[in-house]
Amino acid sequence: MLHHVSFGVADIERSAAFYDAVLGALGYVRVWEDLRPNEPDQAVGYGLPGGGDKFTLKLRDERARSPGAGFHLAFAAPSRQAVSQFHQAALAHGGVDNGGPGLRAHYGPTYFAAFVIDPDGHHIEAVCKSER
Repeated sequence: MLHHVSFGVADIERSAAFYDAVLGALGYVRVWEDLRPNEPDQAVGYGLPGGGDKFTLKLRDERARSPGAGFHLAFAAPSRQAVSQFHQAALAHGGVDNGGPGLRAHYGPTYFAAFVIDPDGHHIEAVCKSER
């Protein structure tokens, strides 16, 4: 259904470093960038290697805000280990713990996830539904 999702960020370089680390743990890479220091409308796109962007960071102006309560974005993880690495990378790069790696049986018997809040206040998750 979705083609891509964009997050507005206050500091594109800080956010790109954060998402390079957390999405790298899940096998996603920076697939394009438009970085021009001290200029408006900068952006970075992420996706699978060799593919197009599915997630984009856009430098926002001071009026933009992260979505409110109830919104979060879940990234697919290839393994439970990748979920744990996502969580570790997030905490090491300025993210805030919002639920450590573990089974969430109330979502399904194999739903293994971790939740963090990024440096701009966006709630994100990594989830793996395999048994490993």
